[in-house]
Amino acid sequence: MSREPKRPLKLLHLHSTFDAGGKERRVVALMNRWAKAPFGKNLEHHIVSAVPSAMGAQSLIDKRVKAFFPFGFPPLAGKLRIGRLQRLARAMQGFDLILTYNWGAMDAAMAHAIFAPSMGLPPLIHHEDGFNADEAGGLKRHRNWYRMIALSRASALMVPSCQLEEIALNVWRQPRGRVQRIANGIDTALYTKKPKPDVLPRLVKRPGEKWLGTLAGLRAVKNLPRMFRAMQNLPPEWHLVILGEGPEREAILAEALRLQLAHRVHLPGHVADPSAAIGLFDLFALSSDSEQAPLSVIEAMASGLAIISPAVGDVAE
Repeated sequence: MSREPKRPLKLLHLHSTFDAGGKERRVVALMNRWAKAPFGKNLEHHIVSAVPSAMGAQSLIDKRVKAFFPFGFPPLAGKLRIGRLQRLARAMQGFDLILTYNWGAMDAAMAHAIFAPSMGLPPLIHHEDGFNADEAGGLKRHRNWYRMIALSRASALMVPSCQLEEIALNVWRQPRGRVQRIANGIDTALYTKKPKPDVLPRLVKRPGEKWLGTLAGLRAVKNLPRMFRAMQNLPPEWHLVILGEGPEREAILAEALRLQLAHRVHLPGHVADPSAAIGLFDLFALSSDSEQAPLSVIEAMASGLAIISPAVGDVAE
């Protein structure tokens, strides 16, 4: 019979952003699940975002989760200086496991690679879920080299798609034993109920309306205005509903206004439980320039929706 640990295990999560995108929703779902017995009392989650203002997923964390948001943690982004990396490494001391996410946390992985032996740093697991707009058209050579070195002491590299697994093995030259592909998953039973037409804030689906919908962080790489061209060719009963939040909100609304589609484009904001709303869609669309194994597509499939998408990542599979 195993003995209960004397103190909770301290997990340090270093995120590129903590807005409520697919990666963040997956992480929070795991945190919420681990908050239940027998793990709940034995885990602490300390969460840092490379973009301090991007903390939208914080509202999704169950009250039972022991979640902390360290004040004064060294910035994850900045000029590459040995002193800055040393400060990052020093801030990682005292934890039991370091979890880094995407390119925005790669400097922390580099700090770990350089200083882990001398500072006695805990193991690090890196999670790579895809690429931002600046690498949507192709990976940058200098970043590939940087990733190769920064991940050299990682205990594992987690990826959700076959395409990312291929990149990790053959471009970033990571050893087979380090790379672990774990597909995104959801509780499909939650998506079988038909939502109420007024479940979304400030928006009601009226009789006769058809909804083209998507679930996405409002970021440039999602290329959400791409859907406006499709909307222009659809009958007037069709409306575009985008569930999510992010920095591109004003630009998206401005483009809808320019194209005289503002009355048919709706941004009700972030939805804490997509299973309670996605069933209102009549058709699901993905418009991203870059994706891997998007959680939103899996949720749309669970809701029985047809999906329109560019050929990105593993979507076609």
